[in-house]
Amino acid sequence: MEKPYYAVIFTSTRTSGDHGYGEMAEEMERLAKNQSGFLGIESARESVGITVSYWTSLAAIADWKTNADHLFAQRKGVTDWYKWYKVRICLVEREYEFEK
Repeated sequence: MEKPYYAVIFTSTRTSGDHGYGEMAEEMERLAKNQSGFLGIESARESVGITVSYWTSLAAIADWKTNADHLFAQRKGVTDWYKWYKVRICLVEREYEFEK
């Protein structure tokens, strides 16, 4: 990815049961991939879930936050899926990786 770019880090703890969460998560990823400025996504879940999405700009992040389907999912998150969550928006200026 060309730097700098932005990372939105969504950290959460879930309520018990699925309540349609898995299906909605897949739909949100599909929609985000079609959103202007979307660069990628990584996710992991154990006792705490962490999803990091990557974006070209703060404007692209703001557009995604106000997407009607995403707004619906956000409301369902508060009422049905999450006990707690935190969102962090970071500017990525440098990166490196290792792979065997």
